Order: sequence, then C-alpha cells, then structure tokens
Amino acid sequence: MDSVLRAAAIYLVLMVLFKIAGRRSLAELTTFDLVLLMVIGEATQQALLGDDFSLTNALLVIATLITIDIGLSLLKQRSRWFSRVLDGGPTIVVEQGQLLHERLKRARLDEGDILEAARSAQGIVEISQIKFAILERNGKLSVIPYE
Repeated sequence: MDSVLRAAAIYLVLMVLFKIAGRRSLAELTTFDLVLLMVIGEATQQALLGDDFSLTNALLVIATLITIDIGLSLLKQRSRWFSRVLDGGPTIVVEQGQLLHERLKRARLDEGDILEAARSAQGIVEISQIKFAILERNGKLSVIPYE
C-alpha cells in the first residue's frame, strides 16, 4: 500500500508542477528539457523503490529542478543572449544547393540525414534542389526548396 500511495503522490505532484511549468510538447523538447526529464525520472525511481531515499526529499529535488527550469525559461524570455547560450540557434547546413561540410561535421549530420528530411518534408531527392536546409534549435531539419 505504501508504494501505491507514494506513486499516487509523486504522480500528482509531477502533474501539478508540469502544469505550472507549461511543458512543451515532446516534439519541441530541447536538450535541457530532456536532461531535466531524465533527472526527474531518476529521482522518481529512487523515491518509489529506494529505502534510502525519502519521498519528501525526492519531491523537494523535483520541485527544485522544476523551479530552476522555470527560472531559466524566464531568463531566456528576457535575454536573447541567455537563450542562445542555453538552447543554441539555428544552423544553416545547406545553402544554395551546396553542403556546408564544416557545419555538418559540427552538427554530426551527413548528406543522408539532409536528404531524408528533404524527402519526407518536400519530396526532394537531390541536394541541388535545396535552397536552404536549417538545423533548428529543437534538432529538426527545415528544408526550403528552390521555387
């Protein structure tokens, strides 16, 4: 019964905290959001299963992480520089039908990744048909074809 009550309490607290935090959809998660969710998952597991970890402590850790996440979101809204430091910015990886190899290398992408995104989004089959391909902050590739 103790496990059921713990699970219910953690579920309720997480639902409230995520509602307050205004979580983005899974498709829009940034790297920092993913790390936050992984840490919360670990704290939740410890609260549910570990005898050495109290529920109160786990909830405090989770609330602290959510508070930090909200604080960083507010800072990102107020400061373009801070937002760029935390989330990065979009990166052009194809320009005027030419691969930008150094940028692709830094982003750990290859021509196949670009063509896959181009096929699924625009039906494009060759790099020469792409005016711009942009690696967005959320990790998705945006493809802009020639008119």
